[in-house]
Amino acid sequence: MLFPTFEFGVFFLVVFAVGWELRRDPNWRKLFLVGASYFFYGWWDWRFVGLLVLSSAINFSAGWLLDRLGRPSMRKTVVALAVILNLSILGFFKYYGFFLDSLRVLLETLNLERDLPFMQVILPVGISFFTFQGISYVVDVYRGHVRASHSVLDVFLYISFFPQLVAGPIVRAADFLPQLDETPRLTRAMGAIGVVLIISGLIKKMVIANYLATELVDPVFFDPSVLGGADLLIGVYGYAVQIYCDFSGYSDIAIGVAALLGYKFSENFNQPYRASSLQDFWRRWHISLSTWLRDYLYIPLGGNRGGGFATYRNLFLTMFLGGLWHGAAWTFVFWGAFHGAALGIERFARQKLNALAPPAGEEPGYITRLSRPLNRVLGVIATFHLVCFAWIFFRAENFTLASTYVTGLADWSVPSLYVTPFIAALIAGSLCFQFTPPKLAEWLARPLEYAPSAVLGLVLGLGIFLIWAAAPAGVAPFIYFQF
Repeated sequence: MLFPTFEFGVFFLVVFAVGWELRRDPNWRKLFLVGASYFFYGWWDWRFVGLLVLSSAINFSAGWLLDRLGRPSMRKTVVALAVILNLSILGFFKYYGFFLDSLRVLLETLNLERDLPFMQVILPVGISFFTFQGISYVVDVYRGHVRASHSVLDVFLYISFFPQLVAGPIVRAADFLPQLDETPRLTRAMGAIGVVLIISGLIKKMVIANYLATELVDPVFFDPSVLGGADLLIGVYGYAVQIYCDFSGYSDIAIGVAALLGYKFSENFNQPYRASSLQDFWRRWHISLSTWLRDYLYIPLGGNRGGGFATYRNLFLTMFLGGLWHGAAWTFVFWGAFHGAALGIERFARQKLNALAPPAGEEPGYITRLSRPLNRVLGVIATFHLVCFAWIFFRAENFTLASTYVTGLADWSVPSLYVTPFIAALIAGSLCFQFTPPKLAEWLARPLEYAPSAVLGLVLGLGIFLIWAAAPAGVAPFIYFQF
């Protein structure tokens, strides 16, 4: 069940009406929302509802035990077992085929061919997201950042809540569970921002991302060997915009839907293509994942506490594993490794440049002050193109296709097939929106805070109708559903 479909519209209307009717009975409301979330997940494949139940049960039980055990050694054992179980489930469904295929290729290279056991494993949608939420809950209880919930309903709802269940954002227990202890309220501000975010997300996904996918990105990446540099360059620009609009569009809709049900989610994207460095990019792109990797991987590895080499190693390993999280393919591993290496080089260069800065208390020279705006502009351009280069490997199905794409960028002798005024305007206009005021959605929502509920409903309905009319036929799956 996709967000921008008639089925989801009917589903959400029922959930919205019944959910607010039950607002004075918290337990019945939570039970209803858990049931609705399982129905939402089961619409894709009912067989994997049991997997969602198992994941929730493991993490609730681990939290319950951590709350009752006093011995540090026992608590460490419980958290370790919970993390291992979570990662084992994720690893089996997501990486079984990848590791088996990699082992087969390695054995063939060594002339040690063997008949390996093969089993077709279906990747459950959203498994990476609800697994990471479960791990964050258990680890935060262990660290004392959040109290273990004594309510099965609360933990099951936290892990399965349908707006963010299949593609994030990854919500922290410390942010969500306290909201379940309060009587839900739909304030005017939440209603207004919810409507604006849903409309914004639908425009990004149904219009911009879908047009770019069908009219440019899919055909360009299908066979880059027959295309010239102009088409390949605008193709990777188009993919950069497509994946941003596709994923941030989902996040906008998820945050907006949650707001209409009375719950607040944190921002997941903050104009990433205006970043002037890769470090800045990762503070703006998929914020819930980048902060998760920082708090539960980079810092436990040692962060920047062990000196230069250890810091670069931890940075590289974090991004390497972050790439593997995105998909069971070596192209994703390369994408993560590239970002890890580039972040390390950037950090090293920044330290060297900082050493050349004027001493504390001394005014920088005129040339230095003059160069700062130019440096930022050059930083934005360089960062965007580094990110775009890495996107080629993220999008390509294999290294052969990616290398063909990269080498083809140098050949501008072939006439262009896909550089049209419409495509160029769509890409340029989308990138220009990266430089609008950061709180544009809140600014647009402010006038709606004073509108009656009927007007809000009319704005949402009219917005959906106009988007549906402007969008291309069909609804392409969200890119991040595969992760």
